[in-house]
Amino acid sequence: MPYVVAFGIVIVVLALMVSFWYIVLPIALVALAGVMLPRLIRHVRKNRYFASEGFLAQKAEIASVVDEHNEIAEYTSEIRGRGTFQLGIAATGAHAHLASFENTSNHNYRRDRNVANYQGQNVHNCSLQVVSKASADPIKYLMKYFNIKADEANLPDVENLGEEIARLEDAVNNLHQREASITASFDPPAFILKHYAEEFMEHAGIELSPISVPYPEYAFEYVSAGGNSSQRTTVTLNTETIDALAETLLQKIRFNRSAAGQRALMTAKLRQFIKTRDRHTCRYCSVSIAAEPHLLLEVDHVVPVSKGGVSTPENLQTLCWRCNRTKSNKIVPV
Repeated sequence: MPYVVAFGIVIVVLALMVSFWYIVLPIALVALAGVMLPRLIRHVRKNRYFASEGFLAQKAEIASVVDEHNEIAEYTSEIRGRGTFQLGIAATGAHAHLASFENTSNHNYRRDRNVANYQGQNVHNCSLQVVSKASADPIKYLMKYFNIKADEANLPDVENLGEEIARLEDAVNNLHQREASITASFDPPAFILKHYAEEFMEHAGIELSPISVPYPEYAFEYVSAGGNSSQRTTVTLNTETIDALAETLLQKIRFNRSAAGQRALMTAKLRQFIKTRDRHTCRYCSVSIAAEPHLLLEVDHVVPVSKGGVSTPENLQTLCWRCNRTKSNKIVPV
């Protein structure tokens, strides 16, 4: 019945429109022009701006700045490509992929149910109590249920993850700073940034990087037997969490009087100390933040970790991204 009524209303409206077309048509044309005309004018203004002598002259003037931005975008992609961004794995559901699951209920009335993720290596399926306790003490439960043991084997892995995350964070942030600086130097009209931001970057020659920092996430998940309720605690391994995890591992190793426990630890605090000690200047080429405000600096091991180097101030140095990219894992005397 409701469908019949609705259909009748549509027929009546169409009949009225046909009957009064000489009134409806001009109104429709005016409305269409009101929508399309501003867009058309904006499009013409946009094309004029990108073809203007001022824009092209500015583009030529900062071509070297744009080229360096694009090189760092490529370098950022390299960092992302070689990073593992993974640490421990959950034991629950290790063989879940060998089975299949389906809802075979014959009840006429079904509602959406919460389903446990047994196949996720970063998900620990557990009791409600464990979910709650993991929320209160995330580092302890992360180590306990994702097989991150306080031993010599795991400490370098955690430290390496922290370095990869920090390096990628710095590179991504550096790109954003450079893009903001380049945009400010052009000072485009507001409507360009509002409606044609990506096209502006393309015309300026800037290669936008789609890369973001893939922070590893570990979850403690409870799902009731019937699927009626669920709760989850998620631990994101950002720089702060990784530093806390590494410090906890180091303290436990020291307590066990391990030789590895006597080493220093690469943390965000230590990286900042090294850059400050070196006056934010590359130890190889001597370029500094004072000369290049948007310079991407990194902290490097003089003797690489892969060759037995440790994270002590004496074995750490500040390098610009170009010098560090060239050095790779070689030992180069300063």
